[in-house]
Amino acid sequence: MPSLLILNGPNLNLLGLRQPEVYGSVTLSDIEEVCQARASALGFDMTFFQSNHEGLLVDAIHDARGTHDGIALNAGAFTHTSIALMDAITSVELPCVEVHLSNIHAREEFRHRSYIAPVALGQICGFGAQSYLLAIDALASHLGQL
Repeated sequence: MPSLLILNGPNLNLLGLRQPEVYGSVTLSDIEEVCQARASALGFDMTFFQSNHEGLLVDAIHDARGTHDGIALNAGAFTHTSIALMDAITSVELPCVEVHLSNIHAREEFRHRSYIAPVALGQICGFGAQSYLLAIDALASHLGQL
């Protein structure tokens, strides 16, 4: 069965508590639950992982090679700073969709730059938790499962 990695970066463990006016009241556990349902409905196994540590995210991307068929990545603030995550995505040669809950292009200027976007299939942002489901659908389509 094909498999997806849903990878979450720093501070996403605080969803539901952190800036609800920006990120809403949904928790990361809520997002994991709806992602699992969508992935299963589309015939995918799914691993959901969050870390506040850049190296652990790089390790998870490396470990995805040979285990998963695609990655949905919400790198959080590392989106705007991490050449290491960009290089990891390039290195594993797996399709990756960049995900954000908020519209990063309508926020502070420093959030407009993404190091992930140039190596991703695409970027989905601004749709809250629905952004994750759209990313799963995009990966499923790309992988011929939709």
